[in-house]
Amino acid sequence: MSAPADDRRRERVLAAYDVLGRPPRRELDALVELAAQVAGVPFAAVNLFSSDAQHPVATSGFEGHSTPMDNAMCRLVVESGEPIMVEDAARDARFAGNPWTTGELADVRYYGSQPLRTPSGVVIGTLCVFDNEVHQVTPEAARGLEQLADRVVDVLELELASRRLSEVNARLSTSNDRLAHFAGQVSHDLKNPLTAISLSLEALELEITDPYQTDTLARARRGVDRMGELISNLLEFASQGVAPGDDVVDLDAELASALDDLDGRVPRGSVRTGPLPPARGDAAQLRSVLMNLLDNAAKFTVDGAEPEIEVEAVLRDGHSRVEVRDRGRGVPDDKHERVFAPLSRLDKTVDGTGIGLATCRRIVEAHGGSMGVEERVGGGSVFWFELPLVVA
Repeated sequence: MSAPADDRRRERVLAAYDVLGRPPRRELDALVELAAQVAGVPFAAVNLFSSDAQHPVATSGFEGHSTPMDNAMCRLVVESGEPIMVEDAARDARFAGNPWTTGELADVRYYGSQPLRTPSGVVIGTLCVFDNEVHQVTPEAARGLEQLADRVVDVLELELASRRLSEVNARLSTSNDRLAHFAGQVSHDLKNPLTAISLSLEALELEITDPYQTDTLARARRGVDRMGELISNLLEFASQGVAPGDDVVDLDAELASALDDLDGRVPRGSVRTGPLPPARGDAAQLRSVLMNLLDNAAKFTVDGAEPEIEVEAVLRDGHSRVEVRDRGRGVPDDKHERVFAPLSRLDKTVDGTGIGLATCRRIVEAHGGSMGVEERVGGGSVFWFELPLVVA
């Protein structure tokens, strides 16, 4: 059995990753399917180990359930920190009496398992592949499994780093300089493992020709792209909100530029605009606010419907209020604030990272204004932002 000190270290790391008891990550699902295909077997799993049990957090070919530590074949890999690859586990003295090989739980024959080792050296689990048939152990399968095990840890590290960045954003929301400095510091730590994943997947693309495996690899690459977009948006959120300056900004011109930039994403004929007042601040930042609101209004339409968007301004108590109105799915009353929180995605059927509206509010508040959302009469939403009135 593993030493109590090792168990405690592993428990602390797993608590930080916050993966046990949650739905499988899409990136882990893609990697575990790829592991099965690289090894040429029907079954694979990412197993994480608490002090007394093995927990499959992503599986391919079977439905995983937690297993007591004493029954787990992968326990030996976790305790030794070394991979195990065997052609017939039932004939191996280490596994011959294990319920996974005797038929009590399964009839495992071919078995391969690579340790999942964190950057701090803690082995938290395994990437495991197996079959009910005997297979030859090949160097190619062992090497591929080792590479994919490293990518599993990279995914967990990236999610942890992104979550920590979001938490720091919330704590430092009133200290823009410190937040921007922190964003620069962590960008290197976030980008490095993502680059490693991308390079490994590119290497695998050169070796794989089977169409099904190619499709699985493509899904893994899309997961990498989503993570890259998330990191970029988090860093953009962290860097926005600095002093915007005192230039007079022509919002009509910025709206026209925003519509040009969104050509192909937001149909020009679906947008009706009225005159917008001038503002003071940074033209590029305010244009990005308009772009984000227009893009969301077009994306979150009722299924099959064409977007109907209005952009108009009204004067309110010494402020200019710009409203972007849509006929989309709307935002529930109790989610009007949550929708502006970093990483908040109320509708996960539409692509996105949940950073855009948080960044918009950050920009508007840096310009001395405020931002919110209201229900639109007849259906849809009204996203608005108010800025100090510019006196000619």
